[in-house]
Amino acid sequence: MSDNPTPSRPTAADAEGRKTAARKSTAPGRKTTANKNAATSKSTTAAKTTATSKSTTAAKTTATSKSTTTPKTTATSKKTAATTKKTAANKNAATRKNTTTAKTTEAPARGPRRRPRFSVERGWFPPLGTKGRIALVASLLTGLLTHGYHLFRYPLYLTDEGIYMQRAWSLVRETSLSPYTYDYDHAPLGWITLAGWVLPLPKQFETFGNAINTGRFLMLLVHVGSVYLLFEIARRLSGSVLAATVTAFLFNVSPIAVYFQRQVLLDNLMMLWLLLSLFMLLRREVTIRSVFGGGMALGIALITKENAIFFLPSFMYLLYRRVKGSASSRFTSTLWPFAAAAPIGAYVTYALLKNELLPSGFDFDLNNPPADHVSLLYTLWWQLNRSQGTLFSHSGLLQTSWLVRDKFLLIAGVCAMAICLWIGMRDRRRNLGFLIAGTLALGYAFYLVRGSVVLDFYVTPLIPMLALNLGMVTDRLLKGTFANRFMRGAHSVTRVAVPSFVAILMLASPATGYLVHTNTEGHTQIADQYQSKINLTGMQHAQIAWVRKHVPPNSRIIMDDDLWGDLHDVRPFYPYAHSHWNASSDPDVRDKLFKKRWQNVDYIIMSNKMRRSMMLNNGDGRENWILKALQNSTRVWSETRGNIKLEIDRVQ
Repeated sequence: MSDNPTPSRPTAADAEGRKTAARKSTAPGRKTTANKNAATSKSTTAAKTTATSKSTTAAKTTATSKSTTTPKTTATSKKTAATTKKTAANKNAATRKNTTTAKTTEAPARGPRRRPRFSVERGWFPPLGTKGRIALVASLLTGLLTHGYHLFRYPLYLTDEGIYMQRAWSLVRETSLSPYTYDYDHAPLGWITLAGWVLPLPKQFETFGNAINTGRFLMLLVHVGSVYLLFEIARRLSGSVLAATVTAFLFNVSPIAVYFQRQVLLDNLMMLWLLLSLFMLLRREVTIRSVFGGGMALGIALITKENAIFFLPSFMYLLYRRVKGSASSRFTSTLWPFAAAAPIGAYVTYALLKNELLPSGFDFDLNNPPADHVSLLYTLWWQLNRSQGTLFSHSGLLQTSWLVRDKFLLIAGVCAMAICLWIGMRDRRRNLGFLIAGTLALGYAFYLVRGSVVLDFYVTPLIPMLALNLGMVTDRLLKGTFANRFMRGAHSVTRVAVPSFVAILMLASPATGYLVHTNTEGHTQIADQYQSKINLTGMQHAQIAWVRKHVPPNSRIIMDDDLWGDLHDVRPFYPYAHSHWNASSDPDVRDKLFKKRWQNVDYIIMSNKMRRSMMLNNGDGRENWILKALQNSTRVWSETRGNIKLEIDRVQ
């Protein structure tokens, strides 16, 4: 017996069994059975081959038997191995096929999580798109039309317009902040901007007829720029072009907006810088450039007019939410206030270098103003302690000036502000835009109602904020999801149709005064801001023409500031023409020129409501001698149109 037994030739029955198993393994639908049969056949064949080999080797030990049996057994083993490999390959292929089918079936259920389409906090703003571009261009053209038409005729030139153009004139002609003593009543960047606008013009202050007209053309450009910024801010806070369109529409056509935003006011310049600062904070990515630019714009707004500080909390909260969790949050949150403080620091440094930062002896007694020099900090303290009744009284500005011009924007805007605050506070993460819009309006509304001195044009910065809240609430009210496709399509049409219908109603209704109104005689006519027959500033031009024709240039004149530029920048010059404000408070004018004697006054040029202003400014008796001159005068010219009255009086 050999130690290494050689397998013998398989029997016919065994071969037939293996063939039958192979055929079964290839039959479709019997993969599992075939695999089992193949495994069983393999083990059976191995066992039988071993047993047969042992018995054959024991009986026959010849070399012929070894040589004959070995090749056949080897061939059979190779065939069996090939069949086994083929079966395993079929099994693996079937397994891969089943796995792929399962993954394909499960893919829709486990679909990848989509990135949110809109998030103010992360800067995910929807693209402007074609419809958005059309709406933006239409808004810009609307603002150019509503604020540009009738620009130089309506409204009447305002006292403050004359003051700011007077100081711009001083910068251009005398390189000083004021032709009189600058007492830090306002930060100077507003009229520095006006001077920078006038300086390169071909005829400078007379480019558009006179100084105030030249300033009003700049206000038109400022308004168009503000429309663009406000449109983009509304779109990015709400994620909706409709909200931006409604906001820009109200900002453009509101009568109270047209009235005040045409005038040369620091408030309009301040709002341009504030909107630019907010726009920079709403960029897609919060970069060093956007943070620094936004901070600088806010600082410029603060030294244009100080009441911009009431928007500061909203700006700080928006910055915090935008940089929260970013790698550069600490750096950017430090850079922004540094950039905002830089312009303010320059203003304070100017006062410090002139030794006008602190009052003499560090005395802030409001009953004893500093006599030797003016003081920045003393003036700020005096302004903080001023008080003048309340807006809600029967004779307050709310009843006599603001609601008369636009009830809809003010009442509906305040309601929209409350809704925005409610929506924003419920979910500050998803509705950050509503929270920012509501707090912007609330912060400035607090400034107006806090009980300090408020002039009628102080409402100007509130107008774009109320329009923003109305635009966002209108868009939210018209949003919704419906069960079927037809209702969704109808809803998308409704979102455009409803605001359009309301806009047409406001423009066509005399009750709103947007495009038409009812005059004092009960007749419906075009609103004053678009009425070509109304030429209010023409009355002031006629007043100046009479002065140039009948009043000698060396006459000592008391007037209002609205005519200051015409009498000091156009020949013949009237160097002794001064406003009643400066004649009663500036020592050089009061004590040296007029010597506080009414007999030293030659003419008094009365603007509309100038008498009332003198009475309000005479709380300490400083204008008694001017009022005495008015009592001893004879009217030599006058013109009245509606409730507007201008006159010229010659002192006896």
